[in-house]
Amino acid sequence: MLVTHSPASVLHDPTGYFRRGRTVEHPEQASRYRILRTAVEEAGHALLDTADHGIEPLRAVHTDSHLDLFRTAWDRKAELPGIGEEILTGHFSRPQMHARPEGLLGLLGYHMADTSTPVRAGTWEAIYGSAQAAISAADAVPERGAAYALCRPPGHHAYADSAGGFCFLNNTAIAAERLLARTGGPVAILDIDVHHGNGTQGIFYGRGDVLTVSVHADPANYFPFYAGYAGETGEGAGAGANLNIPLPQGTGDGAWLEAIGEGLRRIAAFRPAALVVALGFDASEHDPIGAFKVTTAGFEAAARAVAAAHGTVLLVQEGGYLCEALPGNLVAFLRAFEEARR
Repeated sequence: MLVTHSPASVLHDPTGYFRRGRTVEHPEQASRYRILRTAVEEAGHALLDTADHGIEPLRAVHTDSHLDLFRTAWDRKAELPGIGEEILTGHFSRPQMHARPEGLLGLLGYHMADTSTPVRAGTWEAIYGSAQAAISAADAVPERGAAYALCRPPGHHAYADSAGGFCFLNNTAIAAERLLARTGGPVAILDIDVHHGNGTQGIFYGRGDVLTVSVHADPANYFPFYAGYAGETGEGAGAGANLNIPLPQGTGDGAWLEAIGEGLRRIAAFRPAALVVALGFDASEHDPIGAFKVTTAGFEAAARAVAAAHGTVLLVQEGGYLCEALPGNLVAFLRAFEEARR
């Protein structure tokens, strides 16, 4: 399988973040990229360094103010005396607040949802490269039938104007938007990360040309908490074009695969020109911050189901964090997908 990636992914390398009342080791480290890249390379997949497609495909999904902030934030660090290796804020905009400030700390809080997305010296280059990998894969997949975008940092928690949950730019949404332009649409998204793809839902919630389906842990007591409920089905032109399938914490292969099957049936009825899969491996039984008990065999079964669902499939890497099972789950998924397509 073609694997698109950006070596710039390693330039954003946070070390810690504030979680559940204390500072812990950051699970979304640059080593994720190195581990996943080594795994696909050793498995014999064809690696392609992404081309630079420019800023316009990002502007198709994100606001100019969001992009401008993260592009320039590190260069503005002198505005904050005493800043070390990263910039964070403890001040966040809420729905009751309506003004966009001018100062850097206020702007970061306006465009961030939490403290997991620090800005560092190489953050813009890394997130820009990750998005470009998604675009390169989207350009390749109509002709090739399938491709895998090794996107790191991930993206599905990023809204058009808000970062959070380790995500700055929504690679999955950027890829879907690109495929709309390439194929004429419509496009479907299936998110199987253990966390709800809240940013992706938000971007397309009022549109009918992209069907968003997410299978995830119930947000009633799990991140992202404020979105991902079954009653969220889209609005306006997008009414009925959003399907959330929340599952209890501890869910294993059987119920998880049944939910994916339900999502794929909805996708088949939508008859998309292409399918984008937000591929998270944090549903694994071994993931350090996951809430499900999905086995490697479960991921293989999911891969076979996805492979049979559509002829044009773009896989975009989302979550899946540092544990011994991570590279093996990726390789097993890609192998099962390719075997099912033969």
